[in-house]
Amino acid sequence: MKTTRSRLAVAAAATALAFGLTACGGAGGAAGNADSTNVDPEGEIKAREISWLLSRPADGGVITAMEQIADEYAKDHPGFALNLITTPDRPSYIQKYQTLAAANKLPELFDTDATPYAQKLAKQGRMMDAEALLTSLDLYDDYRPAALNYQRFDDGSLYMVPFEFQLEFFWYNKALFQQAGVEIPTTLDEIPAMCTQLREAGITPIALDGQDQWPLERYMAYHPFRTAGPDFVQDLKKGDAKLSDTDGVAAVEWMSQLGSSGCFQEGFSSTGYSDAQNLFTSGKAAVYNIGTWELGSLATDALDAGVRDDIDYFTLPVTAGSATAANEFVSPSGIGMAVNAETFDPLVRDFLGFALERYPEVYAATGALSPTTNVETTIPANATPLYERAVQQANDVGETTAMPWDTQLDPTSNTRLQQELTLLVQGEVTADEFISTMDAVIAQNGPAAFK
Repeated sequence: MKTTRSRLAVAAAATALAFGLTACGGAGGAAGNADSTNVDPEGEIKAREISWLLSRPADGGVITAMEQIADEYAKDHPGFALNLITTPDRPSYIQKYQTLAAANKLPELFDTDATPYAQKLAKQGRMMDAEALLTSLDLYDDYRPAALNYQRFDDGSLYMVPFEFQLEFFWYNKALFQQAGVEIPTTLDEIPAMCTQLREAGITPIALDGQDQWPLERYMAYHPFRTAGPDFVQDLKKGDAKLSDTDGVAAVEWMSQLGSSGCFQEGFSSTGYSDAQNLFTSGKAAVYNIGTWELGSLATDALDAGVRDDIDYFTLPVTAGSATAANEFVSPSGIGMAVNAETFDPLVRDFLGFALERYPEVYAATGALSPTTNVETTIPANATPLYERAVQQANDVGETTAMPWDTQLDPTSNTRLQQELTLLVQGEVTADEFISTMDAVIAQNGPAAFK
């Protein structure tokens, strides 16, 4: 999650490639006669090297855990090796992944979000049915429903296995709230007023990584998730809903209010990930919207002692007549792992059975939330009480999650949306202009991505 999502130049190149591949036959065409539902193939387990194409930090918890597990498996299976092909930068990864898919050269395992492109691969029978596989390995019921639901396609099918589970909170500085006389907002509509009050007290309301653009796009997802539920973005991207609909207009107007109320720091569009976080951890901004992948920075003694005891969090506020519950918000399980149906054999199944059973314990020992419920996260020795409280929050998360729109919209619509959102919040386009532009862009590109 911490990886940069969308540098415009790279994203544009990735988008161009994606549509170039579509023009050459969608997701690459049928790869052969693989049976994506045969999750227990017959035959001997013959050790060999298998590969996993990843979009994860090379020194992150997922890769570290899987390297350990692969070494354990190799001890009993001489000749086995797990080759990790890592490209942490997401746009560059998408470029590589789709190029290999078009050439029918994807490795045994590969990372993908639940995108229209991935759904085409699944419909072509090129990805193993993950729900059937996990069920056959007697592991399906161990997973958090929210973690699995994040990986599902719109039709409910599951073709990716989660390796993470995160909760996205609004972290806030209690001392700054008290200084400004601000209460925790209970509805989304109270946030602009909160920002105005903080501004009047000389305090920057919200620290935002505007350079990477996906953090601002999160805000766009919040209002319609509360007023209409997850169906809104699913319908929007297919052309079955518009931003000019009631829920869309309410969302755009709310975003415009965030801008006119000065919710984000001056120059937010050129502020990067680390600088935005530093604004909050140095006590210069009152609120910071980020996930539990930053627990080590926000809830341990790594945090400056001057603000450490003032940090707390609240979850996504609701709206009047909210369609989703207060305990339902953004609870991502990260990019998922797909299993190549063409190369699925007894060895791949046996290794996955071993690895996915062993993984939760190894991963949770790093202080991270497991996508399963059968292990307890190890709380670091240097953690503040907030760390454990944030971890325990996972036990009260609903099954419906607010999907980040950058994983839902087609590449062209997503890139344009991010650009237009920045202009909207900066007051350079009106709400009506934003709606008109984006409805036209999505109508031209969205439905075509699902054909």
